[in-house]
Amino acid sequence: MTKQEQAAILAEQEQGQRHFLGSWARIILVLAVVWTIFQLYMSSYGVMDAIKFRAWHLGFLLVFSFLLYPRTKKSKRAAPSKLDMVLVLLSIISIGYFLFTYDVFVRERYGVNIPLDYVMGALAIGLLFEATRRVTGLSMTIIALIFLGYNFAGPYLPGILSHAGFSVERIISVMFWGGQGIFGTAIGVSATYIFVFVIFGAFLKNSGFSDFINDLALTIAGRTAGGPAKVAVIGSGLMGMMSGSAVGNVVTTGAVTIPLMKKTGYQPKFAAAVESVASTGGLLAPPIMGAAGFIMAEFLGVPYSQVMLAAIIPAVLYYSVLLLVVHLEAKRLGLSGISKENIPNAVKVLKEGGHLLIPLIVLIGTLMTGVTPLFAAIWALASTILASWIRRSTRMGLGSILRSIEEGVRGAINVGIATAIVGIVIGTVTLTSIGLTIGNNVLNLAGESVLIAAVLTMVISIILGMGVPATAAYIIVATISIPILTRMGVPPMAAHMFAFYYAALSSITPPVALASYAAAGLAKVNPTAVAIESVRLGAVGFIIPFFFLFNPVLLFDGGSVWESIAAGIIALIGGAALAVAIAGYLKDYVSVIERLLFAVSGLMIIDTSGNTDLVGFGLLFLLLVNHIRKTGWKRSEAKMTALKKEGIAER
Repeated sequence: MTKQEQAAILAEQEQGQRHFLGSWARIILVLAVVWTIFQLYMSSYGVMDAIKFRAWHLGFLLVFSFLLYPRTKKSKRAAPSKLDMVLVLLSIISIGYFLFTYDVFVRERYGVNIPLDYVMGALAIGLLFEATRRVTGLSMTIIALIFLGYNFAGPYLPGILSHAGFSVERIISVMFWGGQGIFGTAIGVSATYIFVFVIFGAFLKNSGFSDFINDLALTIAGRTAGGPAKVAVIGSGLMGMMSGSAVGNVVTTGAVTIPLMKKTGYQPKFAAAVESVASTGGLLAPPIMGAAGFIMAEFLGVPYSQVMLAAIIPAVLYYSVLLLVVHLEAKRLGLSGISKENIPNAVKVLKEGGHLLIPLIVLIGTLMTGVTPLFAAIWALASTILASWIRRSTRMGLGSILRSIEEGVRGAINVGIATAIVGIVIGTVTLTSIGLTIGNNVLNLAGESVLIAAVLTMVISIILGMGVPATAAYIIVATISIPILTRMGVPPMAAHMFAFYYAALSSITPPVALASYAAAGLAKVNPTAVAIESVRLGAVGFIIPFFFLFNPVLLFDGGSVWESIAAGIIALIGGAALAVAIAGYLKDYVSVIERLLFAVSGLMIIDTSGNTDLVGFGLLFLLLVNHIRKTGWKRSEAKMTALKKEGIAER
């Protein structure tokens, strides 16, 4: 069994999926190929009503959910149970009914439902909730149930939460037969962008790209202090921005990097936290951004290239601080890098795997020319196969292509089901105006203070994002939180990026930190301890959004390109000061008071909207001079003591 196959099986098991053998394995493969061909054709040249295409997408999602995800952890995994097959049949019936009667519903009945419509709608909604419970777990299911129940409970709730309430028929009509519920924008993005890019990521991985990235990271940082941790940051970051899944990236890359970090001398808790923070950061980094970037472009009505551009400086700042924290931790522990004989030759790595960068060049190049992300992804997907054929060692044969398709389909289920159930949340917000109610009350509480509104928005975003895939979490947050900020005058791009950061970082935020928990399992350490350590290492990620919220120039918004670049460089210096505060070490240990002062100086430097950066630079200069003076004196004293012992002290 190859390394890629082992990683794929590990990822499936971590996600709770069945891994079939024999006839069922062939059935799943055939279904995956059929679905992929259908999706790629419809995303490129096919023509179909958007709501019908989304219904087909949901139909496939439900079928795969019940085939691949067992009802409980104790359910048999060798084959689907009888109940699973009944649920598959009911999924086909309910979605099939929608597909075959939708034209009649719209053109002959003029949007008027008949009793059977409600029965099939209720059946499909119930199936979706069961699929969500199996695939994403209880967190997402409970959130959706609360929102669904709110439609009924309005008359019985006190104060601002009360509303007139809606009938079962009205709710089913909105959630299933309308364009604001299950078949709304959220699943539309899954049916197009997300599916294609997840398939692209699977092809990229199986072409040998992940091994190439790992070797490249080794050549860049392997020999430096604490090299394995830096390799984890670089490799996980690069793979994360391609795969778009924090948990999936932790499981695949972490299986290699976490044991290597532990072997080098890092504590298991720290090693797991590094991997989870680095993998989560991949969602915040272009070009793919976990597919949420495409949704953001849709919401904003701007080209995706503009979203990519806005994400560059915050992502660079996030990873630069993480790398520096890892470096300082290695220095504190006295860790060395990987021995020279275990580091691959850089020239050889580029010679043997450099051609695997062609798909990324094609993707970014086509996106920057204004081509739609879908066409860019399809061209990049085709170039992945062609590029792999350049060298025999990376050549993708039929087996590798089929494996990539199945892995891609398996990877698309989690996000696809999550975006489908998010339709319940969006439908409820539309039907009850709860988003407007929450927004008005937050605004009343915040008064004229954008800072208070931002803090409240951050809390809402993190809570709503707990236990939810980042893309789905962003959609929920965008529906409720972003209007709060934009109504206070925050530029739309800054408001969306602000909400997206906290939705994504919920993957490492306790009490439900999915990426941290996955890493903890690989490191065999307490999950809560890893989540807390992840928050410490990723602290800059929680801080950055406040600065681009008040100074959008960090997003290449509201200023010239050179102003944005200058602000980014200054922010990196401030980020370095924050890294010292987080690590508690520079040339030597840093006291608690000094750590606080380093943090203050870093925050003041990053804030380039006023004159605080000048004060921050002054404070940082004094801190560095004082630290060098202290550490220099200690080293001189130690040197003199050593010389005296040898009897050769200087006069």
